[in-house]
Amino acid sequence: MVNELERALVGDSAAAAPAHILDGLESEVAHRAIEGAPHTIYQELWHIAFWQQVTMDWVNGIETPFPVHASAGFPQENDAEHWHQLCQRFLRDNQRAAAVARDQRKLDQSIRCPSRPGVPVRIMTVREQLESLAAHNA
Repeated sequence: MVNELERALVGDSAAAAPAHILDGLESEVAHRAIEGAPHTIYQELWHIAFWQQVTMDWVNGIETPFPVHASAGFPQENDAEHWHQLCQRFLRDNQRAAAVARDQRKLDQSIRCPSRPGVPVRIMTVREQLESLAAHNA
């Protein structure tokens, strides 16, 4: 049975399922700049995939540092990942996060989540970090 946290990550909960949102979205559209928007769809998905990976690192006990600058959470010129590969990476890691959300034994475990430089490390439960990820992804 799918719980609400898993549904918030990969299903149809507060927002449409991520796989449904990405289905049929072509590279040309994803890379297109939109007047008034600070980032392209590609850049936004890259950012979401970046933080999803950091979250999974933290959940798995890897204290990946919080970026020194916000710009590190967005693709740089040398981050030339193809749109299709980015979508696959995001969806694969999104399923990994959902699998953790199904593991009731793991959800209440405390994890260390590094903060911005100069700010103390936060102690959160896996559930809290996954809730934060679901909100961020939405």
